[in-house]
Amino acid sequence: MEVESRLSIEECQKARKVRDPRFDGQFYIAVKTTGIFCRPICPAVMPKEENVEYYHHAIKALQSGYRPCLRCRPDSAPHSWAWKGTETTFQRAITMIERGELQTQSLAELAKRLGISDRYLRQLFDKHLGMSPKQYAQYHQLMFAKQLLHTSSMSIGDVSFACGFNSIRRFNDAFKKYLKLTPSQMRKNTNMKQSTHQLSLAFRAPFNWQHMLNFYRLRAISSIEIVDENSYQRHFIINGVKGWFKASLGKSDVLDISFELDDMTQLQNLVSQLRRMFDLDIDIHSIEEQLEQSAPGLIKEHGLRIPGVWNAWEAGVRAILGQQVSVKAAIGQLNLLVDTLGEQTESAMYFPTPEKVASSDVSFLRMPNSRKETLSRFARYMCENFDEHPSEWLSLKGIGPWTINYALLRGLSQSDCFLDTDLVVKKAMIEYTNLNQKSVAPWGSYATFHCWNL
Repeated sequence: MEVESRLSIEECQKARKVRDPRFDGQFYIAVKTTGIFCRPICPAVMPKEENVEYYHHAIKALQSGYRPCLRCRPDSAPHSWAWKGTETTFQRAITMIERGELQTQSLAELAKRLGISDRYLRQLFDKHLGMSPKQYAQYHQLMFAKQLLHTSSMSIGDVSFACGFNSIRRFNDAFKKYLKLTPSQMRKNTNMKQSTHQLSLAFRAPFNWQHMLNFYRLRAISSIEIVDENSYQRHFIINGVKGWFKASLGKSDVLDISFELDDMTQLQNLVSQLRRMFDLDIDIHSIEEQLEQSAPGLIKEHGLRIPGVWNAWEAGVRAILGQQVSVKAAIGQLNLLVDTLGEQTESAMYFPTPEKVASSDVSFLRMPNSRKETLSRFARYMCENFDEHPSEWLSLKGIGPWTINYALLRGLSQSDCFLDTDLVVKKAMIEYTNLNQKSVAPWGSYATFHCWNL
């Protein structure tokens, strides 16, 4: 029984017997008699307890020889967070591998970027998952491929390419070996109607989609983002590849994504980015329970999540332009910046790069010269340090803690950014006397949004 220590066997047994959706993604049920593993919400006939094994990660069940259920589709379950955070370096490695970075570099190169040896990286994976990094990468590729076969009408060849396989033959062989079906059989077994370039990204309810859309609408860049009553869409560049997506709330706790992408090898990166941007990998029910204990009455609306922006660079620019002005005034300057320096094509506008801003005269912006200088200074810094953590920005003149926290909150979607210097948050702290940075940790970001929502 390979269940994470925070979730006991008894808890798994109780949760599966009532098909409790709050545990969806926190563990998986493997049935010895069928060789299939399922989510705890699976509608199939419930197996006897003596025929069941529990796993905290779908890939561990896959490694043990079980194949994923075609009814509840474990590949679409929200990610398990019970085991995350126990090892920061390990979690960073997981994130990088899930972005497909082992497809373009060796294990030694990945380990070097993490600041450790490849031997230690293999030890971390053996400790936490009982498999090598390369095994994990392949299992993740296969589960991602299964998701694409279920939720898109991409050809099998395109799915193979998007998931990092160099040939359809290798893809078919790996698929059949580990999932016990061929890609063609997997597609035939799904009843979902296919549509070109469509994905469904699962989350754990509740999700206040209208609150997120309202937040985006007030801060939208008119030439890049469109926010209507039901959806959010924008153009983007990811690792030099141009694309577009539209997100809308689907049925059965999924976010439906329509997308265009010039290079399908960036699809895994796009999916990771969207899951971060729309904050899909959290157990919001548990977070709200903890916040309500810290500050009874704070939760006026359920399902508030962090509405992220595309990346830390964009978040930094937004924060600098928003220093000491209203949201309306800041968005006015942001639109002016993008319309003047953004990359324009025949059909789309893209957010300006650090290089473009750094090499341009920004005197056209209607704001104090000191802020213009800060923007130029920030752009020059990002030309050389694009992937640096925002905490490093403090060395730049004109950038203080508020700008850093905004970038952490919306650019990296970090969970524990309690903006206790914000005026609205300060007022809430007077009303809720137990509300402070320590009491809401590690969910300070969510506490901030609930304060803003009062």
